[in-house]
Amino acid sequence: MCGIAGFTTPADAAPQDRDALRRMIATLHHRGPDATGQHLEPGIALAHARLSIIDLATGQQPLHDGTGTIWTVFNGEIFNFVELRAELERDGVRFRTRSDTEVIVHLYRRDGDRFVERLNGQFAIALWDTTRRRLLLARDRAGIRPLYHAVARGRHWFASEAKALLEVLPECARIDPDGLLQAFTLWGPSDPDTLFAGIRSLPPGHLLAIETDGSEALLRYWDWQFPRAGDPPPFASIDDAVHELRALLADAVRLQLRADVPVGAYLSGGLDSSGIVALARQSGIAQVRTFSVTFDDAEFDEREQQQAMMRHLGTDHTTLHCTAADIADAFPALVRHTEAPVLRTAPVPMMLLSGAVRRAGYKVVLTGEGADEVFAGYDLFKEAKVRRFWARQPQSRWRHLLLGRLYGYLRHSPVGSPGFARSFFAQGMEHIDRPVFAHAPRWTTSRRALAFLAPELQARALAFDPLSFYEQRLPAGMADWSPLARDQYVEAKTLMAGYLLSSQGDRVAMANSIEGRFPFLDHRLIEFANRLPAHWKLRGLTEKHILRRALAPLLPPAIARRTKQPYRAPDAASFFPGGRPHALVDELLSPERIRDAGLFDATRVRLLVEKCRRGNVVGFGDNQAFVGILSTMQLHETFIRRREPTALRATGTE
Repeated sequence: MCGIAGFTTPADAAPQDRDALRRMIATLHHRGPDATGQHLEPGIALAHARLSIIDLATGQQPLHDGTGTIWTVFNGEIFNFVELRAELERDGVRFRTRSDTEVIVHLYRRDGDRFVERLNGQFAIALWDTTRRRLLLARDRAGIRPLYHAVARGRHWFASEAKALLEVLPECARIDPDGLLQAFTLWGPSDPDTLFAGIRSLPPGHLLAIETDGSEALLRYWDWQFPRAGDPPPFASIDDAVHELRALLADAVRLQLRADVPVGAYLSGGLDSSGIVALARQSGIAQVRTFSVTFDDAEFDEREQQQAMMRHLGTDHTTLHCTAADIADAFPALVRHTEAPVLRTAPVPMMLLSGAVRRAGYKVVLTGEGADEVFAGYDLFKEAKVRRFWARQPQSRWRHLLLGRLYGYLRHSPVGSPGFARSFFAQGMEHIDRPVFAHAPRWTTSRRALAFLAPELQARALAFDPLSFYEQRLPAGMADWSPLARDQYVEAKTLMAGYLLSSQGDRVAMANSIEGRFPFLDHRLIEFANRLPAHWKLRGLTEKHILRRALAPLLPPAIARRTKQPYRAPDAASFFPGGRPHALVDELLSPERIRDAGLFDATRVRLLVEKCRRGNVVGFGDNQAFVGILSTMQLHETFIRRREPTALRATGTE
């Protein structure tokens, strides 16, 4: 894993260009502490910060094709590079390194822009064609690795993280109100939008070609696709599909174990991470090094299941215990790395856990992220199924009671009171035929935080309709998919790509120079799962049915049958030990600082803080509002006021 940065230049680069390039890549040192490299020539400036994973001796970047006409800097891994290399060698290509990076330049020379379709990996790529004076940016299919770009001062700029662009483009250090509205509703700005004015995110599965005249062409090369509802299954039986799934999973793990350094794994105690570790052992690793996090509060803690899987698989295990104080103290560092508001604190323990991985001498971990999106694991999918069933007879006295089978892991469950559940989940029933139907309750809860915006932003917030906004970004033909397929698509494009893979994935791992790998997001697995009938994934109210069957032979029955329990951490309560506000709250949410930032209403924020202090914040809405406001104010402190976080502790992330 690495960090990349660069920009286009005039025919004759200015002397200060090298300094700008150096400053940009210096901000990404955490992504690549092992080495840096630069290449400048008329037309382009490329920089790379390296985390050495494959070809430790000769894999330095920027790298060219041997003739100096095609150059690349690349963040990520190409897992099928061994097979692609063999194919290219049969075509007569001679390689100068053993790195996966070199495959990119030779594939481009042979296949042009379609080279990216051959890659199985997680990547952000910048490729410079000297002959055509053309810059090509590419991002992986699922959106695992970030890539930002901007047009300013007559040039095109790009980087792995926005902070590298802000280092040389201070005019972009302004909060974009639309990005803020999206973050507070959808959990993250929707690609290509970001939180910073003038900075764009390259959407997953896209190429951006920047031609010699400065014109841009954005091309989608891959997307989540589903069959028409009612189409026949692609397999004669679910047993055949289970057999194929098991083989695909094993191959995805085999490919993602490729590295010239040791590979560890996260182990939460749930089906997904346990399955990955079991498959890693099956692939030939006698003892897998695993890592997990535990909490004081039993509502969030999964140590019992983690210990059961550790004993079953015989792993060499490290447990990081995370307290509420740890979360509050590390919060400023988290926000510096996420570069976007977060609505919950769950990313903080993951950032601290990646620090434990690094201290153990590891650079790579496998994770179970993505299985819930690919195989319909979230309560949201079950909730939407019940709500559609209920909508057929809205006056029914019992249909909505099926919701009581969900959220059993929550102390303050939205279905704890049948009356409250009926009124809460009845919201948005009028949208039943819309592709965003399943997400209406979540977005309604999240957007409560918009009530805390400053008066100048209230009109904009009231005019923002997240359902209509997001529907404009959905593909044609989606109405022909099954309801579950529509729900999965929106989930993959919003919560997964916009939040989980960023704030809870890439950013918190790279904060400590750790590369996270995601076998469930191998595009072959996504394509396989998307072809399956909905009831093979969500069987009644049992999530991930086919995945459970595929992994059952490898896991204890209790783990294979265990109901999904989403990973969470203590939210607002982390910042009020014993009812006293943490120093970060006193500093960032003071009326003076709130008014100075101009983003929130100081009086309303003060009332929310007081509610938190009294311990009266128990629901999702207030918790998300508090964490969202605090993280936004920390963003303003770090990137707009450009002040070092005063409450930053030594977490190994700076």
